[in-house]
Amino acid sequence: MLETLGQGGIVMIPLALSSVLALWVILDRAWRLQRRRVLVPEIVSVLESLRGPSDIPLAKLICDRNPGPFSTIVQAALDHKGRSKHEIRERVEHQGRQEIVHLERGLGLLETIAAIAPLLGLLGTVLGMIEVFDVVAQQGAGQAQELSGGISQALITTATGLSIGIPALVAYNYFVGKAERLVLDIEDHTDRLIQSVMLFREAEDTDAS
Repeated sequence: MLETLGQGGIVMIPLALSSVLALWVILDRAWRLQRRRVLVPEIVSVLESLRGPSDIPLAKLICDRNPGPFSTIVQAALDHKGRSKHEIRERVEHQGRQEIVHLERGLGLLETIAAIAPLLGLLGTVLGMIEVFDVVAQQGAGQAQELSGGISQALITTATGLSIGIPALVAYNYFVGKAERLVLDIEDHTDRLIQSVMLFREAEDTDAS
């Protein structure tokens, strides 16, 4: 197998590098985009159990103990709880845009690999076919064994490029969809948090009056 891949020529070098990078991104996102790692159950639980302003310090403490995109966005809402609903939402959205970058880290590279791997494979095939036609020009078309071997070697890069590009594209679409679903879940929790903060303030104003 390795000998066969080695016959693909110099284009196999960037293809091999692409395969390593794609595998690294896939493993990294598979680990970091686990639902429990993003939507930390402890944070979800404390948000769902908020009953009044006295519970907010506990929520902040839980967020401090579980750093990540979700806790950072929640803290943005809690740190600005004294402002208007519009201002809190703006702050949360601003922080959310920054955290989305962390959730989607590496996916741009994976998309690029999915696009260029088949093209690199095609480039290798074209270069291989050029060598085949050079053989035809120099020795004639009667060297069937050499020609078939050369064509076979030329097609190795195309097969390799497709073998890298197709899984990379599938993984890219999967992780983009997963990141988007996690973002929607985070938005749902933060929206409910903002509503709770507003209710706490209204209750405090009513008690004060």
